[in-house]
Amino acid sequence: MEGKTGPFKIILGSSSIARRNILSEMGYEFTLMSADIDEKSIRKEKPEELVMALAEAKADSIVLKLQSISNHEKDEMPTILIAADTVVVYEGVVREKPANEKEAREFIRGYSGGHCATVGSVIVTNIKTGVRKGEWDRVEIYFHKIPDEIIDKLIEEGAVLHVAGALIIEHPLIRPYVKQVVGTTDSVMGLPKSLTEKLIKEVL
Repeated sequence: MEGKTGPFKIILGSSSIARRNILSEMGYEFTLMSADIDEKSIRKEKPEELVMALAEAKADSIVLKLQSISNHEKDEMPTILIAADTVVVYEGVVREKPANEKEAREFIRGYSGGHCATVGSVIVTNIKTGVRKGEWDRVEIYFHKIPDEIIDKLIEEGAVLHVAGALIIEHPLIRPYVKQVVGTTDSVMGLPKSLTEKLIKEVL
């Protein structure tokens, strides 16, 4: 990728398809690496602290992996690692992936006619210099009443079972019931574009 600062390589430290799509939309070419961390072992009081700690742990894990793959040809080109994490917050409580269909249904029923927020972090590390910058972003989402048959269809279809808070606002079944998004959809999906751009510039 030719940036204003000259060429650099990007590693996206995530297996999330949504994050992959967003980074591609931003015009970057990148390679993928996923972190091996036990997310459940990381616990913080505040959602903002939690997502920062999780993204930090993912970044550390990947940096270690990269160090163990000894690069014989010393790379002149800087490598930028992007790590991110997102949680859903409902009535002050952090929601991760639903444990089962019953919990997913409860989660979505709660959003019906109500609201929730996503808190997402981005941590960008310049592997060459070790410079790391990170920030979090919060988006508020308001919903119309979601009919039970729509919730049933969502559960049956299954995608909501694999995401934090069983929340996919860009899903065709849910989209008509999203009343207002205060913030950006890309942030809800896991990677706020403008924040990511800003952090990439800051670490180069």
